[in-house]
Amino acid sequence: MKSINPKNQKLVNKSIKWLLKYNDYNTQRNICDNNGDEKGWNKLNKKCELSYDKYLESIELLSKREIKNIENNY
Repeated sequence: MKSINPKNQKLVNKSIKWLLKYNDYNTQRNICDNNGDEKGWNKLNKKCELSYDKYLESIELLSKREIKNIENNY
């Protein structure tokens, strides 16, 4: 995805990477929850928390327009 402001491209790419990782871990965590796998759920929950924290760190310097654009597309 292209950023609105070209100088923010690196941060946009980083944000998208962490958001996609979070979405993947969240899907896997939901599968573990449906199967009753508590150990797997706990492991994936930690990964979800870590990846979402990294996502939040990466969007700190982005404008609200950039953040909204990322969240609407991913």
